[in-house]
Amino acid sequence: MTKRSVTHSFLLAVLFSTMLAWTACAASASAEPSMLITNARIVDGAGNPWYGGSLLIRGDRIEAVGARLQAEAGRVIDVGGRIVCPGFIDVHNHCERGLLESPDGQQVVRQGVTTLVGGPCGGSVVDMGAALRTLDGLPLGPNVCLLAGFNAMRSRSMKGAQARPATEDEIRQICALMEKAMQEGAFGMSTGLKYAPFTETAEVIAAAKVVAHYGGVHMSHIREEGRGVIEAVAELIRISQESGVPGDISHHKVTGLEVRGQSVTTLRLVDEARARGLDITLDQYPYTASSTGLSVLLPTWAKSESAKTIAARYAEDPAYREKLRAAIVDIMIHDRAAEDPARIVVAACAFDPSLNGKSLRQVLEEQGVEPTTARAADLVVQWNARGTVSCVYHSMDDADVERILRHPACMVASDGTVLKFGAGVPHPRSYGTFPRILGVYVRQKKVLSLEEAVRKMTSLPAQRMGLHDRGLLRPGLAADLVIFDPDRIIDRATFTDPHQYPDGIDYVFVNGSLVVEHSALTAARPGRALRGPGLMSFDERDR
Repeated sequence: MTKRSVTHSFLLAVLFSTMLAWTACAASASAEPSMLITNARIVDGAGNPWYGGSLLIRGDRIEAVGARLQAEAGRVIDVGGRIVCPGFIDVHNHCERGLLESPDGQQVVRQGVTTLVGGPCGGSVVDMGAALRTLDGLPLGPNVCLLAGFNAMRSRSMKGAQARPATEDEIRQICALMEKAMQEGAFGMSTGLKYAPFTETAEVIAAAKVVAHYGGVHMSHIREEGRGVIEAVAELIRISQESGVPGDISHHKVTGLEVRGQSVTTLRLVDEARARGLDITLDQYPYTASSTGLSVLLPTWAKSESAKTIAARYAEDPAYREKLRAAIVDIMIHDRAAEDPARIVVAACAFDPSLNGKSLRQVLEEQGVEPTTARAADLVVQWNARGTVSCVYHSMDDADVERILRHPACMVASDGTVLKFGAGVPHPRSYGTFPRILGVYVRQKKVLSLEEAVRKMTSLPAQRMGLHDRGLLRPGLAADLVIFDPDRIIDRATFTDPHQYPDGIDYVFVNGSLVVEHSALTAARPGRALRGPGLMSFDERDR
């Protein structure tokens, strides 16, 4: 999907314009004094085999859990042998803008997601304190953590997304902004090196040292995911080695025909790094298609100019047109496996919503143009000059998806967002990622055991993010829970009909309150804006 920074002014404008409505109809409901869940199959999140038992919630915490638990409670829920596990943690979600319009986060909590990590791929607000205070004022369904976007900090320091390396003074400014964000509650730094191709590794290492000092993590949309993916993974590892920051490969994949099977090598690099003592992890969504802006099809050498300048030169200069067309076709075929333009489908077009859901092949055919990759390249240039277009790219192989998913250091993450229901034809991952893991990759394909899948969605991401009071079913920890039927759970969202909620998730608790009951959203809004490890008071920072 398109990765964009959300400005503080936009956040505040939307917040104040709608605060009265939210206050009237969606005030946070407090947790019931106590609740006992009985007749459960308990999957504790640590990877242990399930066992039969009960769980007691008091306030916003788990008070007790065990096989022979005897307790009094204000309410008892007999779950009839369903699975009870920790709430799912989505470590990669572009949720910041969507939560302003839909703070209940219905499409995520109905998947069992109780905590979101926003600000990925280098895009975030620069003023972290203001962003978190804005979230504090919203009636949130899920909890929210934020990352500080390196790309956003770089653009602020360089007065725009400059097509050159940063100077020493600009690097110092980036680091100062990153330090402020960490002190105000960011959980770490995100980078979108694919979207900032002129960024030098040394710039990232400098900022990563700041993040490491405050106990944060570096989560990266690495520089390449097709050709060059091996070198890009090596760069991520180098950043961790030279800065001391834990590193995570965001939505790890290998895209394009030329690199199929190279996940064997990328995962070996991760294993070798971990054997050397480097804390490297990865995350992934369970689909063979990705989604991002159409500009990803432009070669790096062309991105030093604006989209309108590119389009003008493309129209006027035959030599430039042939060079750029050939480069776009090369990327389409080798990095996006789109030897047929049908494999690229419009998800959301800002200037012409009638294009949503249509493949490039279909658009060309409707225009009476031969549906070749060369003609599709012409569309890419024209559309990029007109406005924002995000697309779905069917570019991956399921063997790589399964291999990556099996890796013990791989977490599940959606790379989705909080969407307005029915808007556009987005990637189905925003509605289906977590139930798809349990329904398809556990029950149907048996790629993972139930317990291992739950670990990848709960304790592993909690450990990665430093959420030490979440991710496990233990007395004293936050009562973020999911209750689901392992025989029914499944995603229903598809690429042609993505706005569909999953089946089989019966109850979801956030901070001890039921946000989903009998598979329907409740009125409770107990979510919180969480703060990261570097949080300091203004007084402490001013000393």
